[in-house]
Amino acid sequence: MNFKALAARFALVVSCGLMTATPAAAQFWQCVTFARSVSGIEIRGNANTWWDQAAGRYERGHAPKAGSVLAFSPTSRMRVGHVAMVSQVVSDREVLLTHANWSRRGAIETNVRAIDVSAAGDWSMVKVWYGPQGGLGTSAYPTKGFIYSGHAPKTDALDAPVQPSYQMASVKTPSSAQLANAAQLKAMTVQHGPTDPRGIFTLVSDAE
Repeated sequence: MNFKALAARFALVVSCGLMTATPAAAQFWQCVTFARSVSGIEIRGNANTWWDQAAGRYERGHAPKAGSVLAFSPTSRMRVGHVAMVSQVVSDREVLLTHANWSRRGAIETNVRAIDVSAAGDWSMVKVWYGPQGGLGTSAYPTKGFIYSGHAPKTDALDAPVQPSYQMASVKTPSSAQLANAAQLKAMTVQHGPTDPRGIFTLVSDAE
């Protein structure tokens, strides 16, 4: 085998290696990018800015609705917060979340449990399914509330008193358009809902 043939074969091997590496790199998702793609809520920037950015643009409140985005407050473990879409309302104190970059860096998790553990029942403190434990994590996380996909009304829902009861009519799946991207990414999805027990990974700014 002459030098030219050897060089050509080497180039072919390298190009094949690059092609197989590309899908793996594409599987890394930030929570904000994923939440925006599946919810249709067009907010950019770190998760801890979503709640304030939503004011005047989207309706906000403290009652879960399918298709809404739950905005987590920043903590020492979660310095830029977190956002997750509500894929189903199970009860007044339990929902299923579809989100990214929680149990595993860059991975997507669909329909994982989250429960309201706040004293007032207003979803200001939650526990979320944690992959390494195979259930709800031991940590509780503060949240700011839910951002709904509809445009902001003249009066923000936050101006109205929090109602203690919830209508089961809100128990529904999000629209097919909201979950279209999630369905296309099914192959890279982790089916159940921080790998490092020290906390969750939402440390990269989304500057898109």
